[in-house]
Amino acid sequence: MDSPDPHDDTSADHEQLETEFLAQDRDAASVATADIDDTTARSLVDNLIDADVVTPVPEDRVLVHEPSGTTFDSSTQLAVFHRGWTAGRDADAEAE
Repeated sequence: MDSPDPHDDTSADHEQLETEFLAQDRDAASVATADIDDTTARSLVDNLIDADVVTPVPEDRVLVHEPSGTTFDSSTQLAVFHRGWTAGRDADAEAE
């Protein structure tokens, strides 16, 4: 009886393919924050203010991200933070 040729063994191929698919899923689920320009940030912040997620404090010239309690003096910083915060929260929910 001949022993199988180790070059014909494809048992590890499935694991390698699964690893590649998981990496693609992580890449697809990641949130891009570098593409937030001032106009996009302002629009997102306006929507967050309307949804009572962000509270503007005009006398201090800051924006407060209510769920986290974090204060920002830039709408772009707030928009980037909120996208990351939301992605982290969503990832935690998926893990449960």
